[in-house]
Amino acid sequence: MRITLSSSKSVQDNANHFFEKAKKMKKKIEGARASIGRLKLELGKVESKREQILQEYRQRQAKRAVPRRQLHWFEKFRWFRSSDGVLCIGGRDATSNEVVVKKHSLKGDLVFHTEAPGSPFFVAKAEGKLVPEQTRLEAAQAAASYSKAWKMGISAVEAYYVDPDQLSKTPNTGEYLSKGAFVVRGKRNHIKAELALSVGVTEDGLVMGGPREAVRKHCAKRVDITLGDDKPSDAAKKMAKILGVEVDDVLRVLPSGNIKVLQ
Repeated sequence: MRITLSSSKSVQDNANHFFEKAKKMKKKIEGARASIGRLKLELGKVESKREQILQEYRQRQAKRAVPRRQLHWFEKFRWFRSSDGVLCIGGRDATSNEVVVKKHSLKGDLVFHTEAPGSPFFVAKAEGKLVPEQTRLEAAQAAASYSKAWKMGISAVEAYYVDPDQLSKTPNTGEYLSKGAFVVRGKRNHIKAELALSVGVTEDGLVMGGPREAVRKHCAKRVDITLGDDKPSDAAKKMAKILGVEVDDVLRVLPSGNIKVLQ
């Protein structure tokens, strides 16, 4: 290390000069060390945030990578199991109404509809047995609750059931049948149906929407709904949180129209 002394200053003055200079350098070094410490602390925070973002990204990717389970055939439609254990399926639109009646209504089954337009056809699958009275009431209630009456705020409508062979795609003279509509010929068995539904999770993890008695029978976790002011999307989020399921699975089983969550 080379030190240059000033010849115009005394030895003491030269010593004092370099002493003061050394003190200033020491302060700068201490300041630099403090800055480095602060930078290390900020860098640690940045690394921690980076790791958190990466972890969240990995979780999202893992969730996307999980394949959606394959739906049961009846989940393509409106469906529920009655409190008697009878599978009941209904149309979601004109196309599925056609499919439900044409492909999934067999001799011995009962087909349910309402007198008002905009109602799905529901089929109670007999499977070689008589359809119990309680199932008839519940299937009528489902046909009513998933009709346009819910959206219109009507609390009860007239429903009916017939045998599958009473339905025809051949219109009466001068009439026209749109897709999803059928001519009903012969006696109709009428049932006064209240609009009320529940949504629950079955033992095998399926989200089921249907009449309250049916849902109570098959679902330990359930939520009752009625006519209300909440949008289906808002109600579905609330119900999904209560039931511990996906929002989309709840939306699939809700009626068309605003909703009130009762619990």
